[in-house]
Amino acid sequence: MDYANVSILLVLVVATALAFDFTNGFHDSGNAMATSIATRALKPKAAVGLSASLNLVGAFLSLTVAATIATGIVDSGVVTLEVVLAGLVGGIMWNLITWYFGIPSSSSHALVGGIVGAVIAAFGTSDVNWEGLFSKVLFPALIAPIVAIAVASIGTWLVVRITRDVKDKTNDRMFRWGQIGSASLVSLAHGTNDAQKSMGIILLALIASGVVPGDSSVPFWVVLSCALAMALGTYIGGWRVIRTLGKGLVELSSRQGMAAETSSAAIILVSSHFGFSLSTTHVATGSIMGSGVGMKGAKVRWSVAGRMFGAWLITVPCAAMVGAVAVLIEKGVGDPAGPYVIFALLVAGSTFIFLRSRRTTVDSKNVNDDWESPADNESVVAHSVAAHNPQLMRIKSKPRKKKGKQNHKNKHKKHKKSEKG
Repeated sequence: MDYANVSILLVLVVATALAFDFTNGFHDSGNAMATSIATRALKPKAAVGLSASLNLVGAFLSLTVAATIATGIVDSGVVTLEVVLAGLVGGIMWNLITWYFGIPSSSSHALVGGIVGAVIAAFGTSDVNWEGLFSKVLFPALIAPIVAIAVASIGTWLVVRITRDVKDKTNDRMFRWGQIGSASLVSLAHGTNDAQKSMGIILLALIASGVVPGDSSVPFWVVLSCALAMALGTYIGGWRVIRTLGKGLVELSSRQGMAAETSSAAIILVSSHFGFSLSTTHVATGSIMGSGVGMKGAKVRWSVAGRMFGAWLITVPCAAMVGAVAVLIEKGVGDPAGPYVIFALLVAGSTFIFLRSRRTTVDSKNVNDDWESPADNESVVAHSVAAHNPQLMRIKSKPRKKKGKQNHKNKHKKHKKSEKG
């Protein structure tokens, strides 16, 4: 492949990596701000604006996760630009599909799965660092939600117990202010972890094209561009996922919201310190569920949680499958057109999903609507028929006015008319 084509392909890969960072931002914006929006501690637009600013700052605080993605998952010495592009296609498409259905899945695992699938399709299984994949990605993915549920449930129980004698209005006012601080901490932590993944991918592409040596650190322009892409995506707001996290799992109070956010921030910051490519989605979801478990009388919608867990289990293999198919298409088309065909398919698929999403709009105006709408007469009848239980057919009718009072009013009116006549 000539130098000019390599340069064009490198630009295309960098642009695609920044596009992934953008989708990561709006897909994961709910991790930090869903609880604050649900409890109305912050207005929706103000929440995503604050989150975007702190994601931008957090991206500059740590580069440990970027090194994990660039060198800890696959052999960077054999990776080509075509393979990196195919892996990014797998990550972006899974992000968009789960966003469309409002499922808070892991952008991190989608990216890792896409890269691993592309490498396997191109070179086989020997060039995947299986030990690094399990220890740095898959194992933390299993442990993170369990730890988050435990930490958030204990934290919520303690907060509720300490403030049990405080009036509800006072609690709401105090903890809503506290939520602004805890949600800001989650956003900062999210920037230290998630923005690093695209940095690692771009560094991998630079190494593959020979622009930088294999032991190079992340260039500053890469850090800045990834931070800006993540912040922009966060500000756009993935309202579908925000709605699921804020309203679909648990009906949150301000005390629960602050406990969940503080738990998420602590776990994410610890994982960033040790270089774990942790899913902030898993942590945030586990913390929200834990806040429901730790508060007596709170209702956790386990059916919604079950759909999330199912999506989590198939994220890595599904993204890997898309990445592998992308590599096979590249090989089938051949050089130099293969990567450009893949990029065109990515644009077409993304456009199709976006246009489909416009049919049922979720935005800042309706993100806080009730998750379960009140049952109307038709739904009550349908449910009773399906259950073969007529006792369920309790349709509330409009209250009727009493005939006696109505007749008395009519007689009184007639009496007045006769007096006037």
